[in-house]
Amino acid sequence: MIYISDVLLTIFYACFGILLMLTANTVIDFFVPGKFSEEIKRGNCAVAWLSAGSFIGIGEILRSVIMSPAVTTADTSLLHGVVASIVYAVLGIVLFVTGYVFINLWHRKYNLSEEIMRGNTAAGILVFGIFVGLALVVSGAVH
Repeated sequence: MIYISDVLLTIFYACFGILLMLTANTVIDFFVPGKFSEEIKRGNCAVAWLSAGSFIGIGEILRSVIMSPAVTTADTSLLHGVVASIVYAVLGIVLFVTGYVFINLWHRKYNLSEEIMRGNTAAGILVFGIFVGLALVVSGAVH
């Protein structure tokens, strides 16, 4: 049976998830030189891949938080869910930026930021993989 409270909770978490994903993308845009909105308008596929990775990554982390609290005695209150979502979204953002910086430092033959802003799709796909991979690690740790 479908309960109105479950439907409202689903709508809330969907809207909250969108807000957290947009926040993550904005923070990541701050650390990657260039403006994502302008680059997307230009048709820069590398930025599109990077942005998609941040949205999918944060979405996967939030999905894991919502589905499986990291405590043995589940606290199912809305407040707990909101706080846990924020904490893990922030953790995801920090790890995404750290992973990006680490990979950028590791590969000294090219600069990811420059390649992405030039529209190098391969660089965007690499960052997409970094973000999704880190999200899978974080979401696995939540379980």
